[in-house]
Amino acid sequence: MGRASPLLFVLLALGFFLATYNLLTLVIQYKRSSSGSGSGIPDPVIRMPTNLRKLGKSNLKFHVALTATDAPYSQWQCRIMYYWYKKMKNMPGSDMGKFTRVLHSGKR
Repeated sequence: MGRASPLLFVLLALGFFLATYNLLTLVIQYKRSSSGSGSGIPDPVIRMPTNLRKLGKSNLKFHVALTATDAPYSQWQCRIMYYWYKKMKNMPGSDMGKFTRVLHSGKR
């Protein structure tokens, strides 16, 4: 029987270490996120910060910003987006704020 090279043992040990390390960090991260406390910083996507909750819904508006070029396709695309923006803004209970189109020619 042939002998296994020391390089094979090093690669196997390194692979085992990396797999164990990844598994442990995954478990620790899962426990930390499921406990709710986490790092103490609230995630604004999941939970609205308390200072914004106090303001009330009337002060929370979405501002739509759009970058565009002077190309005909870009102009057409902006008009379609603005049409749907106005349609959503006119719906009851909408929090849509203002619409800004940032136009640039791409030239200096």
